Amino acid sequence: MFVGTLVFDLLLGDVHSLKEKRSIIRPIVAELQRKYSVCAAETGAQDLHRRAEIGLAVVAGESRYCVEVLDSCERLVSGRPEVQLLSARRRLRDDADD
Repeated sequence: MFVGTLVFDLLLGDVHSLKEKRSIIRPIVAELQRKYSVCAAETGAQDLHRRAEIGLAVVAGESRYCVEVLDSCERLVSGRPEVQLLSARRRLRDDADD
């Protein structure tokens, strides 16, 4: 079993409230979940207006599948015009990594 995780550090555009921030972040999280069947959530910088952190995880039987899903998720987020991707931290673990 393999577990792939990905954490995005995002800079948001012209956002002046947490309500505006949520209106940008929620659709991204929902699209990641719907399109790629990953577990995704806003995981950090929740009290900042112009910054966001989205974390996601995928579990699969093959590492190749995890990498493909993580690559697709990164392309989706980096292609969104309303956010600027500052960094993407990726980790791939298998059940023998203990």
